[in-house]
This record gives sequence, C-alpha cells and structure tokens, in this order.
Amino acid sequence: MEIPKITGDHFQTEVTGAGRPVLLEFYQEGCQACEAQLPILEQAAEEACDVKFCRVDAGEEPELADRYGVMEFPAMLILNGEKIFRKVTGRQTLETVLEYLEM
Repeated sequence: MEIPKITGDHFQTEVTGAGRPVLLEFYQEGCQACEAQLPILEQAAEEACDVKFCRVDAGEEPELADRYGVMEFPAMLILNGEKIFRKVTGRQTLETVLEYLEM
C-alpha cells in the first residue's frame, strides 16, 4: 500500500484531524535507513487497517520536523489528534512497528 506524502498545507486535515490514529513517518531524501523503512511501513499499513499512515519529507517541511522535535531519521510518531502516543527513531522491523500500533 502506497503511503501518502503530507505537506504542511494538508497536515491538519490529514493528520491531526484524521479522526483515527496516525503513524507519521519523517524521512529525508537520500537516507538509506529511510528507504529501507518504507517497504516495512507499506506492509504494516496493509495489516493495520485501523491506522492511517502518512509520510513527511523533513527536507521539504522543516517546520513540521521542528514542531515535533525530529532530528534523526527515519522518525515515526503515532498520534491521535494532537496527542503523541509514541515517538521512535531509526529503522524498525515490521513486528516492532505493529507492536507500537497496539495502543
């Protein structure tokens, strides 16, 4: 499942106003760990249908990365509305991502 890329213009609607939990990945172009994480997140999105998955290119949207204190990549936040339930950095396994989604 392809994970949509979110910009600051659509952040409120797509993430904080989604009405369900969101796994938000911050990545940077050229980051090998970020590239390796993407297929894992795509598989997790297929398995966790009750969670919305989105990505933010931190190079294009530095204000969003700053807002959430993201300085390492990839970084994943699990949010519901404005509330952050979990924040992790670095490449994660599918099993670990799915465990994180068990709120």
